Amino acid sequence: MDPRFVTKTMHAYLDYPVALSLMTAPFLLHLGASHPMARWLAVGSGVAALILTLLTDHKLGVFRVLPYRVHLAVDFLVGVVFLAAPLALGFSGLDAWYYWANSLAVLLVVGLHKPEAATLQAEALAV
Repeated sequence: MDPRFVTKTMHAYLDYPVALSLMTAPFLLHLGASHPMARWLAVGSGVAALILTLLTDHKLGVFRVLPYRVHLAVDFLVGVVFLAAPLALGFSGLDAWYYWANSLAVLLVVGLHKPEAATLQAEALAV
C-alpha cells in the first residue's frame, strides 16, 4: 500500500495559506531574537512561495508556466534550507524550532506527494 496521499490539488490549496503564514508568522511570533535573519528568511520565503504558486501549473496557479515537478523541487530545497538555517545562521530557541517545524512540514508534504496516474503509467512503460 502506497502511503503517499497528497495530491496536486491538495498541494495547490495548501500553497496560498502557507505563503501567507510565512509572511506573517515571524511578526506574530516575534522571530529574530537570536538573529535578524530568523525573521526575514521566512518573510522572503513566503513572498517567493506566493510567486512560485502563482506561476505553477496546478489548479490554483494563475499563470501556469512552471511545471508542477519544478514546484515540488523548489519546495524540497526550501525544506532543506529551513532544516539547515538554524545551524548555519546560529538561530536558537523559538527561531530555530520555527524553522525545524516548517522544514518537517514541507518535507512531509513533498515526500507524501502522490504521483498522478499519467506519470505512473509513463514510468511503468519506461521500465
